[in-house]
Order: sequence, then structure tokens, then C-alpha cells
Amino acid sequence: MEKWMEQLQNSVNTLRRLKEFINVTSEEEKAITDLDTKWGTTPYFASLMARDDPDCPVRRQVVPSMKEKENRYGIPNYLIWKENRATDEVRPDSIARQYYDRIAFTVTDMCANYCRHCFRKELVVDRDLKLRFDVEEGLAWIREHEEIRDVLITGGDPFILSDDKIEHLIRKLREIPHIEMIRFGTRTPIVLPHRITDGLKKTLSPYHKVPIWVNTQCNHPKEITEKTAQAVYGLLCCGVNVGNQAVLLKGINDDVKTFRELHQKLLSVRIRPYYVFYCEPAPGIDHFRTPVEKGAELIRDAIRGHTTGLAQPMYVIATNIGKIPLVPDYYIVNKTEKEYTLKNYKGEVTTLPNIPE
Repeated sequence: MEKWMEQLQNSVNTLRRLKEFINVTSEEEKAITDLDTKWGTTPYFASLMARDDPDCPVRRQVVPSMKEKENRYGIPNYLIWKENRATDEVRPDSIARQYYDRIAFTVTDMCANYCRHCFRKELVVDRDLKLRFDVEEGLAWIREHEEIRDVLITGGDPFILSDDKIEHLIRKLREIPHIEMIRFGTRTPIVLPHRITDGLKKTLSPYHKVPIWVNTQCNHPKEITEKTAQAVYGLLCCGVNVGNQAVLLKGINDDVKTFRELHQKLLSVRIRPYYVFYCEPAPGIDHFRTPVEKGAELIRDAIRGHTTGLAQPMYVIATNIGKIPLVPDYYIVNKTEKEYTLKNYKGEVTTLPNIPE
């Protein structure tokens, strides 16, 4: 059996197994016992948790909390709203749509790590929402809609599927004349880097005019290890670019030091920061959310001017009408008919001519 399959087969998803990695607090034990929720992670990712620190950033993403019962700000039936599922357009359950020319193609509800902040919590973690993921039905719908040029394969985690199933998805999508790009959303480079096997790389690597992109999710520098670095290098060597879509999480990555270190460390293992998402208003994750302005402030105070621009992600909120940038313009401090006054990250001021149209 391949190592990645062994990791999944030996998932840390029981209290007994969890106690092999950490000293479980009474609060954590109560949440695991009382909450009707899917949880668990790989032994590899569990090994990154601090044994005696319940505030460990990896541990908080893995272990259930009674705070998940609190829901002051979360939107009921969030995924139906966010993914525009209650519309007149007839689509299979596997197809979520917010844009004219691209869709999210959900192919599984299984994950290697069940993130406690998951925006698909109703579907993947709490299992309140029942959807039917028929891959062939989804492919047929995509084939019929010639305006679709870009497909994001998501889940759950699509890299949990076998090499054969992933190859089938790629091949069938590439057979559709109007498809120009295939993207995968997967946390496996972070939580299960063993998944980037020779077999998977062979599946992803052949040159084609319809390229493959991978975006992963890494939220704290502690999640980045040598195994992740090797997995990412393997993807790059077979022509697959890797980006990161972090989630802004209260108490995990919402301070300047951690935020900067995260994005610098991502670059050090060849992952390009792409997005930082404001933690979406899914139900039961209030305790992870910050004020909306926090992400823009962190980019200003931790990234812009403080390190290479390659480390700067775009800060957005995902909504039912698409992603909306949340970066206010802190740098234009005044504008007259003659000139702009600009301020840099040090507070230094300069001017720029105001060019009329």
C-alpha cells in the first residue's frame, strides 16, 4: 500500500488516536464527545500539533471546539446561498457557479483533514447538506455549456481520489473543446504531502495546451515542512504551478509576525501566495473570524514594503456574487487637481502628478 493510503487508513479521527499525539483537554474531549461532526486528520499533520498547547495553530484547525455551537453571524444554508444553488438554472449538484465562464466542479465530500473553519462545513463537516456528486453528470453539463472555459475541481479534496479517477477527470475535461484551464483545490501538499507520488505526477505531467494549476491552503508557517517542500517541487517539475489560498483565522495567523513569516515561508518552498480569504460567514465558525479590515491591515503592516512583492496575496471575501477584493487604498492620502500625495509603508510621503483623462 502506498504511504498516502496508509496515512488515510490510519487517520487520527478518534479520541484514543488523538491522545497518541496530544494531551487532550477536558474542553476538547467534550467537543469530540458531544458534537455530531466529522473530524480528523492524517498522522503526519497530527504530528505537527503541540502536545501541551490547546492554542497551537495546527491543533485548532483539527480538533473540534464547543465554540462551533455558537452562531451569531453565520448565514443559515450558507452553501446554498454562496454557491448560487437556489437559482432557476438547472445544474447538477456537483456544479457550483458564480461566474459566467468558470465553475467549481465538486467531485467528493471526503478530505484528508477536516478543517474546523471549512466554508463547506454544512456539506463536508456537519453533513447537514446532502448533495449528489455524479462526475459523469457534471462532465455532461460542462460539455453542453460552451461558455465554460475554466474548471476548478474541488471537494472535499479531489486529490483523495485515485490516480485513475483523477486521470479520467483530466482526460475528459481536455476532450471538451471550450475548456482552456483545469485547476485543482487541494490541501494534500500541506496535510498529506505523501500524496504527490510518482503515479500522480505522471498523471499530471504530460504537456498539453490545457494546463493544470494547483492551489493549496496553508494558514500558518508551522504547517510548512521539508515534506511539503519536496511535494511542491515534484508538482513544479511536472509543469504544475502551485499557489496558496490562506484563510485569515483569529488567533492563528492574524498577527503581523505570523502573517509575514507565513508568506515568506511559502515562497521559500516555491508556493506563490495567491489569495488570503476573509473567513466566510458559514455557520459555526464565528470564533475564527476577525474584523473585515484586519486582512488589509496585515498586508499593509506585514507584507507591502516589508518583504518582496512576490509574497503579497490578494485579500478577498468570497460571496454569492463572486470574490470581492477587500484592500482599501491606504496609500493615497490626498488628491488635488494638480497631484496625488502618496504614503509608503514607513509613513514617508511623496507626490505624483494627477493626469487628466
